[in-house]
Amino acid sequence: MAPPQRPPVFLMSPTSPLIRSSYESHIGNCQTSPEQIATAEKLVLPGVGAFRDAIQELERLELVEPIREHIRQDKPFLGICLGLQLLFDVSYEDGEWKGLGVLSGDVVRFPAMPDLKVPHMGWNTLEPTHNCRLLKDIPADASVYFVHSYYVRPTDESVIAARTNYGIPFTSMIERGNLFATQFHPEKSQKVGLKLLENFATR
Repeated sequence: MAPPQRPPVFLMSPTSPLIRSSYESHIGNCQTSPEQIATAEKLVLPGVGAFRDAIQELERLELVEPIREHIRQDKPFLGICLGLQLLFDVSYEDGEWKGLGVLSGDVVRFPAMPDLKVPHMGWNTLEPTHNCRLLKDIPADASVYFVHSYYVRPTDESVIAARTNYGIPFTSMIERGNLFATQFHPEKSQKVGLKLLENFATR
């Protein structure tokens, strides 16, 4: 008997060809069609760049409602970096911009801190808050790679799956049902990141 096929994993097409090719090689194909997104069993939203540009592009491509509906149906979803921030109500990056509103909370810039540069760039440690399913077989003190100047502040702290400290503790990963998102970049986080992507793709 042939092994069962894995459900399709579709990605919203990120702007960076390097990031796009990295995710395609590990978990799925990039798509920007509302119809294809609507039929996806699993969905990944990676992102780099400015919040304003990203949300406007999702609106232009008519992808906002398909994303919201996918999450409402509790289908597996993984947001990455900007893909995490877009899930929230509002971002204060260079103004005030409405997000997808899937999670209650906002996106703010790191405060000025002595001896710490913004953006937060490089390796840092995850501090899990519970046994997140995407962190299965990943050490509790694993290091992952970050590049960001803004971070999310969930209103409901029960969605926080991991925190990281950069002068202040911030939310580095969320989990709610089958909704997952990371502030760090799995594709840059070597074995830890690849294991997390594998955990999502094979759920």
